Amino acid sequence: MSAKPCTLCDTDGGEVIFRHPLFRVIDALDTNYPGFLRVVWNAHVREFSELTAEQRTLCMDVVVCLEQFVLAEFKADKANLATLGNVVPHLHWHVIPRFTDDPHFPAPVWAALPDGTCLSPRQQGIVQTAAQWKPRLAAMLGQRFPF
Repeated sequence: MSAKPCTLCDTDGGEVIFRHPLFRVIDALDTNYPGFLRVVWNAHVREFSELTAEQRTLCMDVVVCLEQFVLAEFKADKANLATLGNVVPHLHWHVIPRFTDDPHFPAPVWAALPDGTCLSPRQQGIVQTAAQWKPRLAAMLGQRFPF
């Protein structure tokens, strides 16, 4: 753990869908972006380059797996991938399903929302089917990344 408090060391950072000894996959529970997933590295590291080559490969395999999942499961028009760490300097990757009719498209999800925005019908479907897709995602990750 770092000298300063770290929210991703101290908390899961969202709803855990899958827990592995080295990482966890969480639903970020973003009300504007249902299906917004994060891969959080369990050990406190600030940068991707701090991982070993084997760990970097594992981490990217998880990110790719989640990207494929949001594209197939949610029929997303695009999947946005990001690792920033400016606010929370603990390695984590964002995997965000994007739709041409979502409130920000084509702008980044961090842009200001226009007034009166609401979820697109496809985003509403992600919320409504969470009880089905989360167990499917957990099972798929368990098969793909056993420990």
